[in-house]
Amino acid sequence: MQQIIYFIRKFRYFLLFLLLETLALIFTIQHHSYHTSKFVNSANAISGGLYNKINTINEFFHLKKENKVLIEENIRLKNLLEKKNINLHSKNILVIDSAQYFQKYEYSEAKIINNNYTKKNNTLTLDKGSKQGLTPDLGVINSTGIIGIIKNVSSNYSTVLSILNSKSRINVRFKNSTPFGILIWKGETYTLTQLIDIPRQAIIKIGDTIITGGKSAIFPEGINVGTIKDFKFENNQYKEINVLLFNDMSALGYVQVVKNLQKDEQKKLEQTTTNE
Repeated sequence: MQQIIYFIRKFRYFLLFLLLETLALIFTIQHHSYHTSKFVNSANAISGGLYNKINTINEFFHLKKENKVLIEENIRLKNLLEKKNINLHSKNILVIDSAQYFQKYEYSEAKIINNNYTKKNNTLTLDKGSKQGLTPDLGVINSTGIIGIIKNVSSNYSTVLSILNSKSRINVRFKNSTPFGILIWKGETYTLTQLIDIPRQAIIKIGDTIITGGKSAIFPEGINVGTIKDFKFENNQYKEINVLLFNDMSALGYVQVVKNLQKDEQKKLEQTTTNE
């Protein structure tokens, strides 16, 4: 208390000066519209900037939650469209009477908790397993493109054979033409995969879009893969066709697991035909 009194006594003239200046400023602002408006505008600018910064910080910390909400909503809409027989990956949307249609694909949400992309045989780990309805041989995609195929599952986790794996073989085709091929990975870089088994009569251009071909029981037709980066045509055949992936395989988060509800029926029929 004595120190406070000593401080006031020592700086009493300076404190009195500050008090009078403050009073003079208040009177000026209250009695002159020009100064009032300037003060209000300045205060609004400062508070507005502060609120904007606070909002940006809040948005950053809530981004993870918002992304999960968007993923869940996307999954719900995809399943709804599948039930109404709408081809999700086609420009030409065709709707058939749902009473005459059996839903083929079902989508569910998962999160990648471990991601390898620099090895020869890369895998990923999902935070969902058999308890959540996942089984081997289910496709894994996101809104950007294809990611891989589930290889093994435990009760609460799944491992995924990444498209960046030397054992990966995905049926694909050109988006705007008929040729089909096989997507593989030679292990050179996580941004590029390769295309093989393309017929020599096919016409290829740099920039052509590659999508899933729909000839397997895992992926629907029309899911994005990437674009042709470069290729070689030697001895009347295509060699080293490089595909620049749409997905950044080094930065994956939430994904969608695709389940073909008619896969067992298809496989059983194909096996029966093969054994005849």
